[in-house]
Amino acid sequence: MQRTRIKICGLTREEDVQAAVAAGADAVGFVFYPKSPRHVTPQRAAELIALLPPFVTAVGLFVNASADEVAATVAVAPIGLLQFHGDETAQQCAEAAAAVNRPFMRVFRVKPDSSSAELLEYEQQCRASSKLFNGLLFDTFVDAYGGAGKVFDWSLIPKELARRAVLSGGLNAQNATGAVVRVRPCAVDVSSGVEAAKGIKDSRLIDGFVRAVREADATIERDTYHERSA
Repeated sequence: MQRTRIKICGLTREEDVQAAVAAGADAVGFVFYPKSPRHVTPQRAAELIALLPPFVTAVGLFVNASADEVAATVAVAPIGLLQFHGDETAQQCAEAAAAVNRPFMRVFRVKPDSSSAELLEYEQQCRASSKLFNGLLFDTFVDAYGGAGKVFDWSLIPKELARRAVLSGGLNAQNATGAVVRVRPCAVDVSSGVEAAKGIKDSRLIDGFVRAVREADATIERDTYHERSA
C-alpha cells in the first residue's frame, strides 16, 4: 500500500522546519504571497530550506505571480515544487513552471456548487498544459487567497482522481484520520491546523497530525487485508 504523503505548509521559523522534519513530513511549504501572514522572502526561505535533509521537498506557494517573479524567487530559494494558489490559468502556470523547469501543482478551490465532473475536467486541462504538471491540490473556496481552515465536501473528489490528488482545507489531528480513510488521497496538506498562531507552528500539533495520518494508513491497510482475505 502507498502511504499518504504529508506536507506542512506556511513555515516561517527554523524550529518549525525542524519539527516538521522530525515528525516525518515529506514536504514543507513556503508562502511567497506578500499579503499572507505566513509570507517569507526568498532570502528567508533559502535559509530555512538549507535545514532540510535529502528527500524532504521544499514547495513554494505563489498567488498570481508572473513567470519573472517566480523565476526571481527560485533563483534565490531552491524550491523543488511550485504550488499556484491564485487565479492563474493552466497555461500561465505552465509558462511559469517552464521558466524555472520545476514541476507544479495547481490548487482547485472547491465551492459548494462544484461538481465531480468539474474537478476531473480541470485536472485534464492542467495535465494537457504541461508535462511539468504534478497534480491538483483541493482546498476550500473562500473570498481571500490561501487556506482558511475550512472543510469542503470531500465526497466531490472522484475515486479515480483521489489517488493522485492532494487533500487540504481545514485538516487537523482530529479529522485527518477520517479524511484520509474516506478520500484516500495521494497526500495531505496542512497549515492552520498545526499552528499556535498564524505563521507559528506547534510541534505537538504537527506530531499529532502526522500520527493521525499514519493511523489512517494503518486502518486502510487492515481493511484492504481483510477484503482480500474474505
